[in-house]
Amino acid sequence: MAGLHDAIKATGYDSKDLETYLVRLLFCLFADNTHLFGDNYQFLDYLKNYTQVDGENLHERLQTLFKTLNTKKRLKNMPEHLAAFPYINGALFKGDLEDCYFDKEARDTLIECCELDWSEISPAIFGSLFQAIMHFDDEAGKAKTKKRREFGAHYTSEKNILKTINPLFMDDLRAEFNAISPRSKVKLQAFHEKLEKLNFFDPACGCGNFLIIAYRELRLLEMDVIQKQYGKSVSKQLDLNLLVRCNVDQFHGIDIDSSAVNIATVAMWLTDHQMNIKLEALELADYYTRIPLVTKANIVHGNALQLDWEEVIAPDKCSFIMGNPPFIGSKMINESQRKDIMPIFGKLKNGGLLDYVAAWHIKSAHYIQTNQNISVAFVSTNSLTQGEQVAVLWAELLKLNIRLYFAHRTFRWSNEGRGVAAVHCVIMGFGLKELNSYRLFDYESIKGEPVEIKVKKINPYLVDAPTLLIKKINKPLCKVPKIGIGNKPIDGGNYLFNKEEKAAFIAKEPNSESFFKRWLGAYEFINNKERWCLWLGDIAPNTLKKMPCAVERIKAVKKFRESSKSKPTQNIAATPTRFHVEFLPKNNYLLIPRVSSENREFIPIGFFDESFFPSDSCLCMPSAEIYHFGILTSTMHNAWMRTVCGRLKSDYRYSAGIVYNNFPWAKPNEKQIKVIETKAQAVLDARAEHKTSTLADLYHSLSMPPNLVKAHKALDKAVDTAYSYKGKKDDAARVSFLFECYQKLINNEIKA
Repeated sequence: MAGLHDAIKATGYDSKDLETYLVRLLFCLFADNTHLFGDNYQFLDYLKNYTQVDGENLHERLQTLFKTLNTKKRLKNMPEHLAAFPYINGALFKGDLEDCYFDKEARDTLIECCELDWSEISPAIFGSLFQAIMHFDDEAGKAKTKKRREFGAHYTSEKNILKTINPLFMDDLRAEFNAISPRSKVKLQAFHEKLEKLNFFDPACGCGNFLIIAYRELRLLEMDVIQKQYGKSVSKQLDLNLLVRCNVDQFHGIDIDSSAVNIATVAMWLTDHQMNIKLEALELADYYTRIPLVTKANIVHGNALQLDWEEVIAPDKCSFIMGNPPFIGSKMINESQRKDIMPIFGKLKNGGLLDYVAAWHIKSAHYIQTNQNISVAFVSTNSLTQGEQVAVLWAELLKLNIRLYFAHRTFRWSNEGRGVAAVHCVIMGFGLKELNSYRLFDYESIKGEPVEIKVKKINPYLVDAPTLLIKKINKPLCKVPKIGIGNKPIDGGNYLFNKEEKAAFIAKEPNSESFFKRWLGAYEFINNKERWCLWLGDIAPNTLKKMPCAVERIKAVKKFRESSKSKPTQNIAATPTRFHVEFLPKNNYLLIPRVSSENREFIPIGFFDESFFPSDSCLCMPSAEIYHFGILTSTMHNAWMRTVCGRLKSDYRYSAGIVYNNFPWAKPNEKQIKVIETKAQAVLDARAEHKTSTLADLYHSLSMPPNLVKAHKALDKAVDTAYSYKGKKDDAARVSFLFECYQKLINNEIKA
């Protein structure tokens, strides 16, 4: 379909009508393969026999066909090849399209499309089609990709849709159906009536993939109900127009893009016909169709964050809300989108921290207040369940009595379209009722398959633990050293040098050599890269005047700071030899990278002496002891970090305020401390055996050497003993335990 789009567009046809053209042609391709147009591939025959090879009259012939498909009362002398096409209705073929001058290539591409089998088309293709035809132009396609990213248009795969709708409603419906005896006709009838009355709502429906898959699953279940009620032996005597009760008008949606609305509407009709064909395959009828199209899905073109959802479907009629709202990070929200969220986030404390998708969660929570029977489930970026956003979002949701019914912890999102986006997602299902049990889906690997865990509760961090919100605090809850960021020069790069640049500078300025300090950013530390910092600090004026190259650097820093738009940066222009933030170590300290790859089970941390200057991409613990290293490099701490930290893309973003200061440290005795120190030193010794390998090599999940793995396991055992922890070794179990420890800490703080 993207190829057909490009072939038509190559003729210069680039209006809004191009999308309408594609939607109509898509319907015709499907109808030709599914006998809606008869049994003899009438559309293909029409193209081959009634249009010119050069494509010159193709538009005229297609327009004639479209009018025919939209005409109920037909002339008696209508040509036979047109009269054979049925009346479709549904406004799908209503209205003329702007003239299109097809060429041979466009006609050939359309015929090639016709020769494919569209009868078993995957509903996910409608998302791919929409993705392919979004008309944002650029010679290399870069602007198109950029626009899609800004728009937040991600198309969820069928597999991930099922991860959402199965625990939201399909699993319960199937279980209820399976529990009904075939002999219980009254219960089967009541269940069938229940299916007919359900209403489904996707307030960010895009091209309708959630609605399509949900409708397909509902119709498949209905077929099972019909078979169980009547059996195959007598089913062909039934009037299926009366018996098939589920229809597309049970499905409701909103989308900001009119093209998506059109495609979703057509896609629902195509899915409906697919299900009708299955009735024939199941020998429930010889042939069953619903044309002319009378009933349609209620999909509205509009801005879901501005529109009153009650105008689309009243809460008392709604059964389930679902979808995959736009993924746009809080810092990527544009002015128009900010206007959308201001009425929703405006009154929330620190609402500016929230991603765009959070607006759908909050608006849904308000919408369901008058009907506690509605259940909601959204796919979203995992940023809503980690870092600072959790406390902001859930302070509002908990106030509205929202509780999580089920959740998929972080997994890698995938779709069926071009240019698959690499996004790490979660799925949160929620509502107002209290349930007997809750469902948590965990992933051993973000690319792996989910493992379901029955739990007593699910907290906002998606673990079976008390519902607590971890807020940013300025000092540790436990009696441990404070940590802070390293040096932040704000120097325009004038004080930083690689190995070669340092040597060249010293060659010009020999007196500068003693003023160089080894510079350690997170990247340099993990990848063993050599960088240097020229630290002039409180250099004596009489010394400085003998160093003209250093003076030039100072002038450049002063000018850089003065030209900044930031007032604090302008202020420090008065002291150009000093840094904006300074950490000048006087003895050994522990260095923790603020950002680290998701591919590591452990954040690499390490000890350094005063000759190394850490950058602000690191956190530092002065006067740290080997015991502190042992706890922080354990699986216990890293599991906590992975759950509560923020993310930079998918990488871990370690913080003092959220991760470190809130971490519940163990209370070991002297003997346990000694064991932890011994095992921690063994980890450092194991690293030292691989002098030619970087920490990036040593801590990658695929290349971690056996001796280091063994050392970490021994350390984990010692740390677990200090915590008196005897639970499972997975993150979910550990973090559940740590949340209980955290709750005790908080309770003690309140009492104190």
